[in-house]
Amino acid sequence: MFENRTIRRLEMMLDAALSGDFQENDYDETKLSRLESKWKRFLAASMLSRENLNREKENVKSLVSDISHQTKTPMTNIRLYASLLGELIEAETGMQRQEEAAVMIGELVRQTEKLEFLIQALTKMSRLESNIVEVRPEQQPITPLLQDVVAEAAMKADGKNITIRNVYAGEAFACFDYKWTKEALGNVLDNAVKYSPPGSTVTLSVLEYEMYLAVSVCDEGRGIREEEIPKIFGRFYRAEEVSQEEGVGIGLYLTREILRKENGYVKVKSQPEKGSEFLLYLYRGTMS
Repeated sequence: MFENRTIRRLEMMLDAALSGDFQENDYDETKLSRLESKWKRFLAASMLSRENLNREKENVKSLVSDISHQTKTPMTNIRLYASLLGELIEAETGMQRQEEAAVMIGELVRQTEKLEFLIQALTKMSRLESNIVEVRPEQQPITPLLQDVVAEAAMKADGKNITIRNVYAGEAFACFDYKWTKEALGNVLDNAVKYSPPGSTVTLSVLEYEMYLAVSVCDEGRGIREEEIPKIFGRFYRAEEVSQEEGVGIGLYLTREILRKENGYVKVKSQPEKGSEFLLYLYRGTMS
């Protein structure tokens, strides 16, 4: 009888905690066993921890919003004034070291674009980690996603004389959030173009399995050493041999986190000087 009463009281406490209605003064400690008393203190501490977590989440949300808003105008102004200064230098006749000044203006614009990209990447990362932005997977065809990602990467690929081939002609469906999965796949394809030599080919294909749809991005680049593969999905990680290339080391981290929120995952097959293949596995079932 005593055990049944204790269990019922513990269940009541747990139900109240799960529903967010737990109040410590709902229970008379003088009538509870020692176990019930410890259980009560644990639930009270859990409630406080959840409140602190929610408060911290709101603080992060506010900070991310402020950073994004406060940096937008200065970045726009820097680009504008750099452009105006470049036009003045170009129009100036007889100016000493005119060509050198034009190069400096070009570098200023490039560094501004790099800073804008970094701020955008940090904002996306913070929103994902704090669940400010929710990934909402839904059943949809994979083909439009592949077409859009290839179209966005085309200009950069053309600039390096790299061919992007999408060899998938099927009509398979998977469960994914279009916007965020486009970000994930775009990051992988952008890296493939960035680290591939001019004149090479990047190939997109799709492998259909019972539970997953694997989108393959295969390049002919420098490849990745075996000991580096577990590290490349870490935040801000960049291998020593690519440290001179543009980038901040966030793209693959975002890719992994986005797929994880969609019940998917990413794998890599690579050998030095033999290219790399990234496989993005998208869940084919229905997310609960």
